[in-house]
Amino acid sequence: MPVDILVGTQWGDEGKGKLIDVLTRDVDMVVRFQGGNNAGHTVEIGSERYVLHLVPSGIFRKGVRCVIGNGLVVDPVALTEEMKGIAEKGFDVSAIELSNRAQLIFEYHKRADVLNEAGAGSKKIGTTKRGIGPAYADKMHRCGIRAIDLTAPERLEPQFRTEAAKYNKLFSEHGIAQLDIDAEWERVKEAAAYLAPRVCDTVYSINAALKEGKKILCEGAQGALLDIDHGTYPFVTSSNTTSGGACTGAGIAPQHIRDSWGVIKAYTTRVGEGPFPTELFDEAGEQLRQVGREFGATTGRPRRCGWFDAVAAHYACMVDGINKLAVTKLDVLDSFEKIAICVAYEIDGRITKEFPASIAELQAVKPVLEWLPGWQCETSGATCWNDLPENARNYLKRMAELVDSSIAVVSVGPRRDQTFMV
Repeated sequence: MPVDILVGTQWGDEGKGKLIDVLTRDVDMVVRFQGGNNAGHTVEIGSERYVLHLVPSGIFRKGVRCVIGNGLVVDPVALTEEMKGIAEKGFDVSAIELSNRAQLIFEYHKRADVLNEAGAGSKKIGTTKRGIGPAYADKMHRCGIRAIDLTAPERLEPQFRTEAAKYNKLFSEHGIAQLDIDAEWERVKEAAAYLAPRVCDTVYSINAALKEGKKILCEGAQGALLDIDHGTYPFVTSSNTTSGGACTGAGIAPQHIRDSWGVIKAYTTRVGEGPFPTELFDEAGEQLRQVGREFGATTGRPRRCGWFDAVAAHYACMVDGINKLAVTKLDVLDSFEKIAICVAYEIDGRITKEFPASIAELQAVKPVLEWLPGWQCETSGATCWNDLPENARNYLKRMAELVDSSIAVVSVGPRRDQTFMV
């Protein structure tokens, strides 16, 4: 069977966790392929709300295998805590597989992340300080430690102590607290014992599932505009968040890919630093934040909010090859009398529909807005396309037209039952 990919098409926080949860009704395996526990995927089932950081969102479906792929950087202590928390809530974590090729995050990476941000001044990225960047840097420097080493403590311990000592030297030079290597090793050793039985070569297990005709869904984290290559560099994450990252981050050949699902919010948000052409600083922006509950699932930080940016979203959909759009949080716009969409950028008097690579140009953007009439009625009870008011349908059609894709799913609330196929 072919593989489907689901990715975010903005700056993350589009609602991927919920859509993955909905789509897993029909799949056998969900594979996370990049990022780390800087992601926060929220799933609401009935009155219960769950937030996942490393575990794939298919964990709430019985019989679905959940794979943490080789493209991730994994904090073993955080993953252990997350899995134990899920198990305590009655879900089966035995179906979780951890790639033996995934890189590991340790406490020294998190401290280095804090150090990097503190010294960046006005150029700080606004990271979650979870050690993601330093861990990916170690991977590229070829001094990282991989999950395969969790299965061999006698090999893991000297590696860990060597790298921790190197970081302690760095911390000493900058006058910050040294890592207690002995105490931290005890935490790592305990996590290693818990995770070792889950460590395997997921490239083989994923491809074996493909040969057996299983349905596989690849779950992205963050969003396309945070991609290390295609995003608003340097205000990006440290991995490839676009659909192409699924092949390398999971070990799947491109010919197996069928559909690219793009999760897209009915407006635009961003967490952290970096340019945001349609950001609102008025009552409308605050209304989007409060009604949409726009606070980070991982950090609790308030998200920056703005009108839908079709220029940025079109670029993301093009790079991702999106052929199925899943629009979330349409209901947040229910009370607006009129709603704007950014259809072009004005940069130094020049009009363009292309998303610039230059941060200086993005920071100088004046959004060219197109205003559409709102619907000013509740959509949260809609269960099909025809249940939506005409102005809401027209708004969605205009979104799809501008990003050159087709709407396949609409979400009008946080729960599973507030999502319908188009």
